[in-house]
Amino acid sequence: MYKSKKVVVVLPAYNASQTISQTFEEIPFDIVDEVILCDDHSTDDTVKIAKQLGIKHIITHDQNKGYGGNQKSLYQKALSLGGDIIIMLHPDYQYTPKLIPSFVNIIGEDLYPVVLGSRILGKGALKGGMPYYKYISNRFLTFVQNILIDQKLSEYHTGYRAFSREVLESINFMNNSDDFIFDNQMLSQIVYHGFDIAEITCPTKYFKEASSINFNRSVKYGIGVLGVSFKHFFQRRRIGKFRIYEKPL
Repeated sequence: MYKSKKVVVVLPAYNASQTISQTFEEIPFDIVDEVILCDDHSTDDTVKIAKQLGIKHIITHDQNKGYGGNQKSLYQKALSLGGDIIIMLHPDYQYTPKLIPSFVNIIGEDLYPVVLGSRILGKGALKGGMPYYKYISNRFLTFVQNILIDQKLSEYHTGYRAFSREVLESINFMNNSDDFIFDNQMLSQIVYHGFDIAEITCPTKYFKEASSINFNRSVKYGIGVLGVSFKHFFQRRRIGKFRIYEKPL
């Protein structure tokens, strides 16, 4: 708990057997109340190791639903458990769990309802081994997104993020894609519905066991990001109307 607010960490897992233990062991359980892991039909021992670690809440998908589909299951479960501060942490150890107290403090003190761990602030991305083509595309997409969405974020593509309960209850994340574009759709929804976003510097690690998408999927993702940004632009100016911006029922 943090000031009577329940803190829940959610782990979207896919073939994370080699890194989940290291990730889990660094979670600060002095403030984290619950950990939820959703296994998206892994072909390794992710679920077995998660059980050995003592993770109480494990969701298993009978078929691969995608990165966005994984998060949908996690956020629904986190809300059902009464989570007030929900932090998404990748179990591939690309992001350090040691920043969780900072996320919790910012939301718990009602400073911001959303916090992103930015790899771009402080030059952490290249230092951590981000491929140069991904760095360049990240910077280009972020530049375009800031113009279309009217924000000043350092990046929209980090997988390390935290939300207040109010945010997750106010956006219709179930209308989003089940693929990687889910993350960008969420941020677009958050901005559209008037929530402010904080960023903190986040070191990152790129190594063989860390999850990543290949070049072709990166291109598809980039096109999807631009599509989301233009939809946001059109929706805000009442030129178009898109389901992802509808309020939850």
